[in-house]
Amino acid sequence: MIDARTLLRSLDDAQPTSGSALAARFGVSRAAVWKQIEALRASGAPIEAAAGSGYRLRGPLALLDADAIRAAMPDPVRRKLRSLDVHWQIDSTNSALNRRVQAGDPGPGACFAEIQTAGRGRRGRGWQLPLGGGLACSVWRRFDAGMASMAGLSLAVGIGVVRALERMGYNGIGLKWPNDLYHEGLKLGGILVELGGEALGPCHAIIGVGLNVHIDAAAGTTIDQPWTDLASVRAGLPIDRNRIAACLLEHLLDVLECFAQSSFAAFVDEYARHDVLCGKCVRIIGGRGERFGEAAGVDRQGALLLRTADGELLVDSGEVSVRPQSGTAP
Repeated sequence: MIDARTLLRSLDDAQPTSGSALAARFGVSRAAVWKQIEALRASGAPIEAAAGSGYRLRGPLALLDADAIRAAMPDPVRRKLRSLDVHWQIDSTNSALNRRVQAGDPGPGACFAEIQTAGRGRRGRGWQLPLGGGLACSVWRRFDAGMASMAGLSLAVGIGVVRALERMGYNGIGLKWPNDLYHEGLKLGGILVELGGEALGPCHAIIGVGLNVHIDAAAGTTIDQPWTDLASVRAGLPIDRNRIAACLLEHLLDVLECFAQSSFAAFVDEYARHDVLCGKCVRIIGGRGERFGEAAGVDRQGALLLRTADGELLVDSGEVSVRPQSGTAP
């Protein structure tokens, strides 16, 4: 059987490699090569087939590597992070870390995957990134405080992601309450926070972050909303997913430490500078039905301030989804 990762690494973005050559290299039939190539393409790998000449990548592709990520981290971050796992294929990075938590791992830890078979977003929605085109990352740590003190954590995590991307040269990133990253009205990524433990403490948080890094045009046609990627945010900037991963971990761990000490109150002003909803007319969809109003920022617990005809309301991020009225907001 062909190892999918080894097969992908054997392809070039300049010269095609014939199916016969690949079959000889791996000691399998051409049909077996074709089957594995099709499986990789179904996962979003940017592979094209040229009749009579073979297979090649549509562009450079560097796979995630735990050693490369560690090498790009500052020493204090390497010492702080107890575990770093990079998987070729897994159900989901959040689920993988939850298994570590349940096994008694002390944390903090991080997990990356090229392929998630059961990736999920907020409210249990399915969520996938094309192979090699994005960054699927989860981080977890324990908190002495309880789950009742975790309000606003997803917003603080958003600040950490923005800081990391700015360090890497990607500016103008906005945050759309409660868990999305945007650039010029297009979705760049999202955040999923899952909590466990006691209401009054201690507790743990597993934070999933998904970023569009360099989405192949063919894979992009399967995304069901307007999107962008880092390659488009700053065209021409060399992309190294391992360096991005290392920088992301550095800033996420820093934000989580700050949050443990000061809660979301420490991030309110910085969040306001990246808030893409503030001043926009929005529609709130939740258990209480639909409500319309003007987004007016967030409070010190990360709740959305909504100005309505009946006055100002606080909307908790755990209760609702936000959808802008047509033509008024990202």
